[in-house]
Amino acid sequence: MLTRPPKTLAGRMRPYLLPRSLPARVLWLTVGIILFVEMVILMPSLGRQREAFLWERITDAHLAAFSAAHDGGGDAAALLKLAGCESIRLVQPGGVMVLSAGPVMRPDEKIDLDQEDLAASMGRADMEVLGFGGRHIWLSGTSPLENSMQVQVVISGAALAAYLRAYVWHIAALSVIIALVTGFLVFTALNRLLVRPMRMITASIVGFRQDPEAAGFSDLSWLSGRRDDEISEAARELAAMQDELRAALWRNARLAALGISVAKISHDLRNILTSALLVADRLQDAADPMVKRAADTLIGAVERAAEMVSRTVDFAREGPPAITRGPVALRDLVDEVGNVVRPLEPGFVLANHVPGSLVLALDRTQIYRVLVNLFRNAVEAGARRIEVTVEGENGGTRLVVADDGPGLPAKVQENLFRPFTGSGRRGGTGLGLAIARDLVRAHGGDLFLRSTGEHGTVFVLGLATADLVAG
Repeated sequence: MLTRPPKTLAGRMRPYLLPRSLPARVLWLTVGIILFVEMVILMPSLGRQREAFLWERITDAHLAAFSAAHDGGGDAAALLKLAGCESIRLVQPGGVMVLSAGPVMRPDEKIDLDQEDLAASMGRADMEVLGFGGRHIWLSGTSPLENSMQVQVVISGAALAAYLRAYVWHIAALSVIIALVTGFLVFTALNRLLVRPMRMITASIVGFRQDPEAAGFSDLSWLSGRRDDEISEAARELAAMQDELRAALWRNARLAALGISVAKISHDLRNILTSALLVADRLQDAADPMVKRAADTLIGAVERAAEMVSRTVDFAREGPPAITRGPVALRDLVDEVGNVVRPLEPGFVLANHVPGSLVLALDRTQIYRVLVNLFRNAVEAGARRIEVTVEGENGGTRLVVADDGPGLPAKVQENLFRPFTGSGRRGGTGLGLAIARDLVRAHGGDLFLRSTGEHGTVFVLGLATADLVAG
């Protein structure tokens, strides 16, 4: 059953609203974007609000003048105050009517609403809000109540500016409230859907870094079991990677323990091999030619056994194997390896197509070990024929080893180059191919499986371009 992660994970992270935290950035970025959009929308809205205010003055002026005409003049000052104007002038086909309560101030700005568009209204609204508008404005426009009548009024610029500023402050306050509410909602949703899972993943990474061998320091199973999205996929991949790395650390610990054990017994083993080497040296003095040949073979085997003990210790140590390069004729080396492996299978056939002129700067002993491992694995798997060819690519050299064996099982292919897991035969340690790849990589190349199947297996031993000496 899936369980939610413990709340202690969130406590390990920084507070939500710190400026550098991801949730705070999401929140304030959302608020900033909404405020910017509101500001962009405010500009045309302010221009239309200004137009509405001015047309309202035109309409009120017409009504005030109409009331004054029917009341015989009435209280002109009261009517002008109700209309929000300093003076009113009606122009109609039958004449002109003027309504004023005293001397009219000379206007310092003229506006013709019939000729003004929205862009001009937006620009003038900005100037009036900023305090650069006229103190007395002469306003003209066709009356909305009667198309044949032209209304001309003088209004206070301060009243218009105060109205527009009040509108701006109202919209600004409303925009801030909308931005904060929307930002909080977006923040809450993103925090639950994105930020919180990212905190869990980050906590998992931090915990793994602090103690790679410990399991269960974060509950990635809850994220992995969510709906199928990118975050759950990332959680599954992270959990799988941690499991693989944890297993790799365990294998490395086993290798280190193996290296310590081998190092402890290597001294005694070398003493035993030294004794065998002394006996072989004495056999070389025998008169029987067959005994001498056997002694030569025994000496070579003992020397290689001692070398392999040293190399096994080196493999368990940190860092790549040491390389001692020298000219190596690959064709002769392949033939030598074939002669060593041939006794394992009486019908074994080696097809050596390596040019005799190909000489590379390699560590002969290490490449010998690589080829012996490949040949012996093929023969022990049931191959009766091994074909070795050379390929050239981008100036480099590839040694291709192909056999006619039954192929590698799928389980072996998954862990082919992993120590203790990649063995395809009962009782095998899986160290052979792992050591072989390390040896090739120490030369600057690589060892990889090209293909495998019922018709055979093909390994490719790639060598760096710098290894070429002659050819």
